[in-house]
Amino acid sequence: MSKKPALYPRQAVGSSLQHVALGILGEARSALEGPPKADAVTIHDVRKAIKRWRALLRLLPLGDDRLRLRIEARDLARNLGGSRDAQSALDALNDLLEDGPRDGLSARSIETITSRLEAIKLSKERIQLNAKSRTRLMTWVGSAEDEVAQWELEAMTFPEVAASLAMAYRKAQRLIPGNWTLATPEEIHELRQRVVEHRYQMELVEPLWPRMGRTWIEEAQRLRTRLGQYQDLTLLTRLAEPHQSLAPWRSRLSPLIAQRQAEHVAAGARMAARVFAEPPKAFRRRLEALWDANGSKALPK
Repeated sequence: MSKKPALYPRQAVGSSLQHVALGILGEARSALEGPPKADAVTIHDVRKAIKRWRALLRLLPLGDDRLRLRIEARDLARNLGGSRDAQSALDALNDLLEDGPRDGLSARSIETITSRLEAIKLSKERIQLNAKSRTRLMTWVGSAEDEVAQWELEAMTFPEVAASLAMAYRKAQRLIPGNWTLATPEEIHELRQRVVEHRYQMELVEPLWPRMGRTWIEEAQRLRTRLGQYQDLTLLTRLAEPHQSLAPWRSRLSPLIAQRQAEHVAAGARMAARVFAEPPKAFRRRLEALWDANGSKALPK
């Protein structure tokens, strides 16, 4: 089995990053060209590849091209976001009902709410993943692959990568609310975006210390999930606003959502304190020390 593209000891940094980029684009291509599957699955796989792609681009010295490529990818992801929002609302409803039926929501109400969300999701999927959009996505993949082949990263060093990783780490750390209970949904969403970015970036350096790397990524993923659940509930709230699809259940949904969001915020605060406990400079020094130690037989497994 071939190794997953990443930064491996004793391999050139620049060419390794190109292999990572091509691997990410290959995932998007496979999602679009592979065996037939539900549109929701294809959209999920393509959006995941785009997130990894944007996280990688933030680390690379590509000048204006880096910003252009990130904006292109961001716009593509947004075009696929409508059905994902409906799925997020469905996930939020399941989150609310995780511990069983809730007071104020009858079985009939839950069934009706679910049906409305499913209908929204299905209509968005049909619009967002038609033949035209598939062609546009495939064109983007091919164009991006051509650009990656032209990247000149031969001179890039690991300390440069570590510096970029530390910069992204610092951005996320600075977005951690001083008082989580007063944080707005927009602030939580921005933090989640940086956590997603950090989580995918850490995959690049997992081979330097696989056991710790996996643990770090898993903890970042758990934080991402908690913040995502909070965001899903925010989307459910919006759908219950006046004149929206779930407006008839607003008075019953709102207190349940507020209670569950408070639980996610409390858990997210604890997780963020663990993931971003180190000062950015110490985080960077740790990565560089692991890279420098790569020739040692005592490198931790």
